[in-house]
Amino acid sequence: QVQLVESGGGLVQPGGSLRLSCAASGSIFSIYAMAWYRQAPGKQRELVATITPGGSTNYADSVKGRFTISRDNAKNTVTVLLQMNSLKPEDTAVYYCTAGPTTTIVTRPIYWGQGTQVTVSS
Repeated sequence: QVQLVESGGGLVQPGGSLRLSCAASGSIFSIYAMAWYRQAPGKQRELVATITPGGSTNYADSVKGRFTISRDNAKNTVTVLLQMNSLKPEDTAVYYCTAGPTTTIVTRPIYWGQGTQVTVSS
């Protein structure tokens, strides 16, 4: 069964760190780019970070230098991590793990996880 399952969200104080994990089950994900999106209440969905099958990464300007995306391509499960450091209240959002072809991951991911809540507050 093809699915994406996120974990690792929660409540953290400003300046703190969290690590999100996404388990992508299915051999198709080994050839797909992976990305994290986020959506805060009342705001548009935002692309946070992408990683290609070969490991090339890109980040939104708002998270550069603070967030790191990585992936581990196992045989039938790809694990994607998002290490988030120096968190700010404006990072508060539901974070979604996504997957799709490299050429369209930034516009039309094919697969979406259920989302995990990240709240940055004192």
